[in-house]
Amino acid sequence: MSTTSCPWLASYPVEVSHKLSYPDIPLYELLLQTAQAHPDTPAIFFMGKEMTYAQLLEDCYRFANALQQLGVTKGDRIAIMLPNIPQSVIAYYGALLVGAIVVQTNPLYTERELLHQMSDSGAKVIVCLDLLYPRVKRIKQDTMLQHLIVTGIKDYLPLAKKLFYPFVQWKQRQRVQVKEGEDAGVYAFTSLLARSISAPVRTPADVRHDVALIQYTGGTTGKAKGAMLTHANLIANVIQCGAWFYKARQGEERILAAIPFFHVYGMTVAMNFGIYMGAKLILVPRFDVSMMLKLIDNQKPTVFPGAPTMYIGLLSHPELSKYNISSIEACLSGSAPLPVEVQQKFEAITNGKLVEGYGLTECSPVTHANPIWGRRVNGSIGLPWPDTECRVVDIETGEDVLPGSVGELCVRGPQVMKGYWNCEEETHASLQDGWFFTGDIGSMDENGYFYIVDRKKDMIIASGFNIYPREIEEVLYEHPAVKEAVVIGVPDEYRGETVKAYIVMRKDEEVTNEELDKYCRQKLASFKVPHLYEFRDELPKTAVGKILRRTLIEEERNKLQTK
Repeated sequence: MSTTSCPWLASYPVEVSHKLSYPDIPLYELLLQTAQAHPDTPAIFFMGKEMTYAQLLEDCYRFANALQQLGVTKGDRIAIMLPNIPQSVIAYYGALLVGAIVVQTNPLYTERELLHQMSDSGAKVIVCLDLLYPRVKRIKQDTMLQHLIVTGIKDYLPLAKKLFYPFVQWKQRQRVQVKEGEDAGVYAFTSLLARSISAPVRTPADVRHDVALIQYTGGTTGKAKGAMLTHANLIANVIQCGAWFYKARQGEERILAAIPFFHVYGMTVAMNFGIYMGAKLILVPRFDVSMMLKLIDNQKPTVFPGAPTMYIGLLSHPELSKYNISSIEACLSGSAPLPVEVQQKFEAITNGKLVEGYGLTECSPVTHANPIWGRRVNGSIGLPWPDTECRVVDIETGEDVLPGSVGELCVRGPQVMKGYWNCEEETHASLQDGWFFTGDIGSMDENGYFYIVDRKKDMIIASGFNIYPREIEEVLYEHPAVKEAVVIGVPDEYRGETVKAYIVMRKDEEVTNEELDKYCRQKLASFKVPHLYEFRDELPKTAVGKILRRTLIEEERNKLQTK
């Protein structure tokens, strides 16, 4: 790549190389190398308890051996349905060590969403939280799941908290009793590890072709598709991340891991990058602002990858001034646009850097970011990362457009996926000669900074979660009182965007907001449920009857402009 064909290279900080070298190793080697170099360095801090890299690797080996005892072999899919707790890291790397393919699953998913992922991926094993066990158990018979490994928050707590935790669960009416052996194929995570050996396990991998992760992403078809990310894809994005965070110190950083590991952004920028750097991962299982402030004040994290909602939540807390959060040196914000005022206020309080980036599940995920210690442009997603080529093409012709002109953003690089799992047609439509057509509408200025101006896919991003209208609309159409439904994203001060549904009722039928809300919560994860409903006699349509979603979006924009 040259600065002529890639103008963004001229805008790189001098410390960032234009071309990087990527080790030809399986993803699990990141942990093996760090555990060898920094065995006694804290790898994980979780609610008062620390685990060193040597201890983490031992537990990963135990889990890998346990999987082999259950008959797991190379290429089998292992689903992980956990928040950010030590078991999520152990299960992830343990699965990779035996050559399995990880399927990250959002713990908020309903049975309907979970059933699709498990059926489509053909997962053989799932590791889930005890609170989620009833949900998994109900869908098991309709999938290829053979083994359910169940764990709880308390399993890796310090002794005092471990003894107290069951009382907290009982008080909150959340306690779920799971007895190993009660049902065939059900195992307790800690018992499984205790019975297993810690002998090293290293399954060889063809890193450029073997899939390490199937990460599901939504789509305009209404069905989630699994992006196949190889070992090489994920390694590349970690190395690129390291080049961008060039001031990061091996074995010395402390990463606040609040962004979920089941989200590809948290998995790469917090977990995999943290392990690559020998950092201490400060695990946050649930985002609670008061708890976060105490944790930052106590543990002094230096790196905090997150979403705008998280930074807004911290800055809006009434007792922010009581806590010292000045340890934070670098933050990469993703998943949604970063408001300038949030960036400025956060930097003023921490004296650190907060920059906006951009990525996609299909790209492991990061493709762009503003320089952390260099020139950043407000409103821009920044510069393409090293070895990442970018084009903006005319939506109709596919021809490259001039700088400043708007078109579809296309990317090509070592972090771009192999394709979609079981979706050959969608793979061919999205990947052409290595170029991934993102579906996002954007532009590039003369200095190589990129901007996203709209979303071709009509995706909604609320609190960092990707939400696809088609999926919600299908659920609404299943309601017997609903004749027509269309869903859009509307601006929200806290979530960035929130979900609004427009409903046309069937003749002589009635339904309330509360009834629709209850109905949707039975079929959708909570973050996908509409926050706003508007009932209409009819919806705007084309001459052939297609609902004009864009007309409704324009109506909402006009309302804001007239306020």
